[in-house]
Amino acid sequence: MEKKMKPIALASLALALLISSAGVAAQEVDMRLNKAIALLENDEPAFGLLSFDYSLTNARSLSRSGLDFIIIDMEHAPFDVERIREFLLGMTDKRAILEKDSLQPNVVPFVRIPASGGEDVLSQVKQALDVGAFGVMFPSVNNADEAEMAIRASRYPQLNGADDYEPAGLRGRNPSNAVWYWGTRDYIAKADLWPLDPSGELLAIIQIETPEGVENIEEIISVPGTGVIFIGPSDLSAAMGYASAAAPQVEAAIQIVLSSCLAHEVPCAITTNSRTVEARLAEGFRFVTVGLDGGLSTGAQDALNRGREVSGR
Repeated sequence: MEKKMKPIALASLALALLISSAGVAAQEVDMRLNKAIALLENDEPAFGLLSFDYSLTNARSLSRSGLDFIIIDMEHAPFDVERIREFLLGMTDKRAILEKDSLQPNVVPFVRIPASGGEDVLSQVKQALDVGAFGVMFPSVNNADEAEMAIRASRYPQLNGADDYEPAGLRGRNPSNAVWYWGTRDYIAKADLWPLDPSGELLAIIQIETPEGVENIEEIISVPGTGVIFIGPSDLSAAMGYASAAAPQVEAAIQIVLSSCLAHEVPCAITTNSRTVEARLAEGFRFVTVGLDGGLSTGAQDALNRGREVSGR
């Protein structure tokens, strides 16, 4: 009897493996890996914070924080690619993958690089993306040329005849760690910029932090591949000569950028807190940070809760 059951058992196992393989294959075709992009596509806000603590403990804490994204800040901290790699390892939550039955991280990691133009952008973007980040935040972009360099640095060269060939990509191919971290077999195809490539899983976050950037917002926002425009109120106020972002002139500049984003249907981002998050969401901001890290502080958690409540998320 036992020998007669073996073929049945083997057939059942083969069928289970076939179903499992088909499920994985379908997931890789249909699934959106970048949760932040999925939210923006559905016109839902995405909530995150800036992370300066690169410890594994903080990585684990943030991976289960209830946030949608984090920005690993290496503009105001040392640019250390190995620390990014370690942090992403710490954010890898196997139980969440199992329970969700999805490779999509619950909290998507981006990296803010220190360079704002020139050759350093190309090298820093390449290294940040090669270890597995889902996009890069570019500080203090002042004009369309700098925005285009940011976009080109984030893209692989496209195949001849591709509809989205321009802006031509400059990123070199060696994404071994990113392939491992994403867990997908077709990383090269997925690693392009949304919404230029509708199926792309990378996000280029362009920061406006100077009067020049505000003045040139129409040209900057028109560069294909721009995913999010992020206003930095603190640096913007300093560049405008004001001690506080609460100055009416600074707010006027913020509204100019927001208006351009809304007109071009490009997601607009800004820093918030528990006092401002509801108003900013009502104005039309769709990608907001709710605080700094070290785990979620009471204020950051309050801002996140308020933002989710007012947005229905």
